Amino acid sequence: MPRPRSALKVLTRERPRPDRIRTHPLAWWLAVATVCFGAFMGQLDASIVTLTYGSLQREFGASLAAVEWVSLAYLLTLVALLVPMGRLSDAHGRKLMYLYGFVVFTVASAACGLAPALGALVGFRILQAVGAALMQANSVALVTTSAPPDRMRTALGVQAAAQALGLALGPTVGGALVATLGWRWVFGVNVPIGLLALVAGQYLLPRTRAHHPSSGFDWAGLGWLALATTSALLGVSAASGLPVPGWGIAVLFVVAGAAGWAFVARQRRAAAPLLDLALLRGRAVSTGLVGALCGYLVLFGPLVLVPITLTTGGTSELVAGLVLTALPGGFALGATAADRLLPRGLSERARCLLGALGCVGALAAMVVLPMTDRTLPLVLALLGLGLGTFTPANNAMIMGSIPAGSSGTGGGLVNMARGLGTALGVALVTLALHIAPPGGTGLNGARWAVLILLAAAVITVAAAWLGPRKPLGPGPGAPRRGQS
Repeated sequence: MPRPRSALKVLTRERPRPDRIRTHPLAWWLAVATVCFGAFMGQLDASIVTLTYGSLQREFGASLAAVEWVSLAYLLTLVALLVPMGRLSDAHGRKLMYLYGFVVFTVASAACGLAPALGALVGFRILQAVGAALMQANSVALVTTSAPPDRMRTALGVQAAAQALGLALGPTVGGALVATLGWRWVFGVNVPIGLLALVAGQYLLPRTRAHHPSSGFDWAGLGWLALATTSALLGVSAASGLPVPGWGIAVLFVVAGAAGWAFVARQRRAAAPLLDLALLRGRAVSTGLVGALCGYLVLFGPLVLVPITLTTGGTSELVAGLVLTALPGGFALGATAADRLLPRGLSERARCLLGALGCVGALAAMVVLPMTDRTLPLVLALLGLGLGTFTPANNAMIMGSIPAGSSGTGGGLVNMARGLGTALGVALVTLALHIAPPGGTGLNGARWAVLILLAAAVITVAAAWLGPRKPLGPGPGAPRRGQS
């Protein structure tokens, strides 16, 4: 009996960092760098998968609307699980859940590379999303509870840059792998990164000092949330070419609306709600989450649109990947350079507004310019610069307004908004490519897709404008020192 108990203790308790690391002046940087492994791997996977669509269509004889579920199944699972995983992490330890996320994600990635059919691939992607939810629900919280209060935005900028680096390498690496070794190797690249991150996390991430167990888990709320998001995106996907009749699409949207209403009603009366609606009452949180959703819609829409548009016109997948690299490359530059180049006294709201306006300008140019491998790199780079300026400031504004005891839940909210924005970017671009008139005197699908992205960027500007006008100091979500 002692051995099983001892093994269970090892598997369910967080291990402290070695004293030499915990007391080092740069210990918080080491923790942030470790979180960057997960940020890099998650976005590398997200951007690399879009380049497999053509190969998957050919190998499995499937439509684009069917193949996009390799992304959408992953994103739907991620969106549904981020908040509950954040609550579990607040209760049982963010480091513990983060490391388990790496284990699940890495194993599922290997399984994706071995999938014998499209249905199996989608199933393994769902499992992969469970691991990603464990990681992403804790990534922002681990950064904000590790970094000193006056370095929070810088730390979040570094994390955003790691995400952007994953996005930047994804198209290039993905294009090269698909063009040479085949689509299966696209998923295999996650395995060595995941193993390295697992070892680093064990020794460099701090334990959770204060646990905040809840009195129960809101399974009904989770069910309503999953039903609402799945029905909405399934409706958009069905309208994009799945063999579903018109009345079926209408039913899906009605179910999505009813489930969304039921979720909110449940959160108001549940003893231990999945989502504390009080967190959304603050202007910084509510407008910030809208901005996060629309920002990631704008970021991921082109990751689907550009490869399909260029390869349809005869451009190789490798060249399309290189062109697409300009977007996350600009994102990485904006995320790391904006904090140094912009005045230090500039508020988070002003930084968000500046970045969002840059996105509007870039997408407006994309509407009128020809979409070729010569014109797109500059426009995509400018779009990335805007998003890279906006995202860290927006994240800092949200997390600075969330109590420290709810930082896991807050991080889950941020990443849920990102995941939903990502899913909408994939689904709406696919919808535009499916239903728009092909050429002629009207706008083609690619132009309609860019107009959708432009509308999302305008909403991002509005969200930034409505954000809190007073600078946020070290608020209730400020990090605590002395974590082990």
